[in-house]
Amino acid sequence: QVQLVESGGGLVQAGGSLRLSCAKSGRTFGIHAMGWFRQAPGKEREFVAAISWSGGTSYYADSVKGRFTISRDNAKNTVYLQMNSLKPEDTAVYYCALDYGIIVPRVASEYDYWGQGTQVTVSS
Repeated sequence: QVQLVESGGGLVQAGGSLRLSCAKSGRTFGIHAMGWFRQAPGKEREFVAAISWSGGTSYYADSVKGRFTISRDNAKNTVYLQMNSLKPEDTAVYYCALDYGIIVPRVASEYDYWGQGTQVTVSS
C-alpha cells in the first residue's frame, strides 16, 4: 500500500512563495507519474502539474504556468511543487497523487493514490 503525505502549506501574502512536498512511503512497484491537484471551496478538484518518472516530462495548468515548478527526487521518494508569485486565486487544498505507468495524466480519475492534502491560503 502506498501512502502520500503532503506538507509545506500555509498562509502567505500575494506575491509570495511556498514549496510543497509530497513524501511517498510504502511499497511502490515500477514506474509512476506524480501529480499535484487543488480544490478550492465550492469548486471541483483541478489539475495543477504533473511529472514523469524520470522528471523529463512535465505538464502545467495554464493558470500556473511560469509561476509553479514541479520536480521529484526518486532517491528521497519525494515530489515538490515550488509556487512563486502566488495569487489569492491559488488558495485551495493541494493534493499530490500517484499513477503507475509511463503516461503522465492530467485527469484526477486516472490517478491511483492520493494524499490527504495541505492547505494553501494566499491573502491579498
